[in-house]
Amino acid sequence: MTHSPAFQLKDCHQQGNGQTILDIENLSIAAGEKVALIGKSGAGKSTLLNKLRGLRPDECAFCPQHHGLVPALSVYHNIYMGGLERHSTLINLINLVVPRPGSKQDISSLCQQLGLSEKLFISVDQLSGGQQQRTALGRALYQQADLFLGDEPVSAVDNEQAGQLLELLKQQHRTVIIALHNEQLTRNHFDRVIGLKQGRVAMDKPVAEISDSDLADIYRD
Repeated sequence: MTHSPAFQLKDCHQQGNGQTILDIENLSIAAGEKVALIGKSGAGKSTLLNKLRGLRPDECAFCPQHHGLVPALSVYHNIYMGGLERHSTLINLINLVVPRPGSKQDISSLCQQLGLSEKLFISVDQLSGGQQQRTALGRALYQQADLFLGDEPVSAVDNEQAGQLLELLKQQHRTVIIALHNEQLTRNHFDRVIGLKQGRVAMDKPVAEISDSDLADIYRD
């Protein structure tokens, strides 16, 4: 039986300020794939992620580069926002004042995996950049979606912790597409690499077939 792809993008062309932002004829990503999206800053990675998200907005957990957290609210409440649609407005309002026991247990467990256990009820404006990034990841994980899209979601942590977080994302989501710059993480945690240059797909290969020169070409002017 043939399965539909998780994402199918065709004839996607976008211009801005007289330059090509995105120029993709046909890009298909199958359900279950773990894809690294690489390229220099301005190559079109963020734009491509937003296009893919627009194809299935209600089915994607999304972790943006700038987090989108509410600074005055706690880690708990920011993560809880990932599950707002699972509850009524009344329950969500009550939870703002008195955390629901079931939700508190689930989010506490998630924070333990994220290394945020001691920060559960600390407002995110008191956190480091890496802790804020992990809070944004927690919110995406708490959405419990089948698809995950991330724009540099582990850039503020070291390689060891980044690897652990990527594995957690892969365990919790069937299909994962993440923009990143780290060669080691790309090779160790993904099965397919898509490289962008000036908004175009310049490379699309299984990670096992990627050479050092392939990666160098993506970042060469």
